Amino acid sequence: MRLSSLLTIFLTFAAAAMISLVAANFSVRLIEDNSEIGVRDALDAKGMTWAEVEANGLQVSLSGIAPTEAVRFSALTTAGSVVDAARVIDDMGVAALEALAAPKFSAEILRNDSGLSVIGLIPTSTDREYVLARFNSIAGSSSVTDLLETADYPPPDGWASALEFALSAMSSLPRAKVSIQADSVAITAITDSAEEKSRLEQNLRRMVPDQITLVLDISAPRPVITPFTTRFQITADGASFDACAADTDLAAQRILGAAKTAGAIDPRCTVGLGVPSPKWADAVTASISALAKLGEGSVTIVDADISLLAAPGTSQSDFDTVVGELANALPPVFALQSKLPQADDPNAGPPEFTATLSPEGQVQLRGRVNNDALRDLTSSFAKARFGSEKVYTATRIVDDLPADWATRVLAGLEALGKLENGGVRVLPDKVILTGNTGNPDASTEISALLAGKLGEGSAFDVNVTYQKQLDPVLGLPSPAECEAQIGEIVAAGKINFEPGSATIDASALGTMDSISTLLKRCGDLQLEIQGYTDSQGREEMNLALSQSRAESVLNELRARRVITSSFNAKGYGEASPVADNDTEAGREANRRIEFRLIATGTTDTSTESTLENAAQNGDTSSEQSTEESATE
Repeated sequence: MRLSSLLTIFLTFAAAAMISLVAANFSVRLIEDNSEIGVRDALDAKGMTWAEVEANGLQVSLSGIAPTEAVRFSALTTAGSVVDAARVIDDMGVAALEALAAPKFSAEILRNDSGLSVIGLIPTSTDREYVLARFNSIAGSSSVTDLLETADYPPPDGWASALEFALSAMSSLPRAKVSIQADSVAITAITDSAEEKSRLEQNLRRMVPDQITLVLDISAPRPVITPFTTRFQITADGASFDACAADTDLAAQRILGAAKTAGAIDPRCTVGLGVPSPKWADAVTASISALAKLGEGSVTIVDADISLLAAPGTSQSDFDTVVGELANALPPVFALQSKLPQADDPNAGPPEFTATLSPEGQVQLRGRVNNDALRDLTSSFAKARFGSEKVYTATRIVDDLPADWATRVLAGLEALGKLENGGVRVLPDKVILTGNTGNPDASTEISALLAGKLGEGSAFDVNVTYQKQLDPVLGLPSPAECEAQIGEIVAAGKINFEPGSATIDASALGTMDSISTLLKRCGDLQLEIQGYTDSQGREEMNLALSQSRAESVLNELRARRVITSSFNAKGYGEASPVADNDTEAGREANRRIEFRLIATGTTDTSTESTLENAAQNGDTSSEQSTEESATE
């Protein structure tokens, strides 16, 4: 009985323990599921789907690869907001960070009269001592301010070439800013004249490496015009400027508009410094309009002095009316002088002095002078200006010349010295200058000179023709002109090759000399030298031979010191025949060298212009039998 009671009690406790164990296990499972689901939902709500959540009892483990350390910390914080942070186990990793990108290397050089300064970020591998030594050499006695920083990253492609080009360019830029990047160099500079600007731009474009983009912003200062002069005339031949000056582009447009209304064709006006009044354009346009009403004559504005000269025979009443209207229309600072000359006696022979300047530089002095002193003075003046051996004097002395004759003669000679060739006539009431010049502003300069030397109200005619070929800047032939001249050369002499080879025949060396001489004057040209063959033989052999021959021509130009950086040699084989390959004459024509002038700024060969006269430059007739067997 006692044993049965004990067994009952034991079984009761055992059952209770079993029930408690089951209940505890269920509770733990329930807590794990709730924790895992809650944390996962919270992470998913914030877009952290990369995180894996696993509950183990009261602990919650987070695993996965976080994009960044900040995201990993955010995941821990989010899990800690759902369960006790002490229960969160961090098994997460962080994605490896990419290597930091290299900085953008650049440098800026500033040079002026005060010295040279350089600032920027350059690679550590750049030879800084060499760069600074170059800067010190360029600056000379001026100071060099070094504000360069370095970074230990590999230099980008083109950096060394861009830096070396900038150093070379800076030596010819006394006042400039140069900005350097790996693939480009930008230069901002100021020059003393338009001629220097043109020369500098041409030199820099020749120096720049092929892989570097060059950006130029080079300016030339406006000329100082003194005295500030405009002279407009209307004759039976038409209306034109002998000189035109304006202080602004807008003023120039107004003046040119008035001139066109008066009958001038394609006039030009120089914009410069030295204007005596901001009302200059008002005075000039009013003066030109007044002259147009008179029909013929001239008007000269020198600083603030205006001289209106009507044509002989102009109606006195019309003259008075026009002069009165102009005087009332002029701004206050300007003073007007007007003159209506009497008609010349056609039977009278006024005294005159003449001087002529030939294209070869020979000068002849003829006509009348006051005395021996003036004759010696004019001869000495001319010899000093044009050269002693080039002056021929044949003047004679007369007594009844005007008192200012010596001034007029010397002013005329000085004006003649500004021409390439021409002549000057000095009359008692007028100085007449005609000729040719390579200076587009010569008419303005001569008119200003004569107005200043002869005095107010003096009459003079300046009939100067600008000749482009005489211009030291623009006189070089244009690409189109070079194209035509090369065509003439190659049409007169073929570029022959030794049979079956790419060696230029001795008979063609004279032609190569002529082409080389011309190309040295042509400046930068985009040329493609093309080789062609006939259709005899295999196509691939013809193509190779034509390439070799085009390269031979290019090498001959280089041997003659022609700058060929913008030239290209290419063989086209038997393509593009210009004649029938079934005849010997046709094959002879197809074996040729052509020059193609490629338009700047385009790679579309359809816009290229062919040197048509350069066709039919090729082999001698003795080459036929050899090339037919050797496939050219």
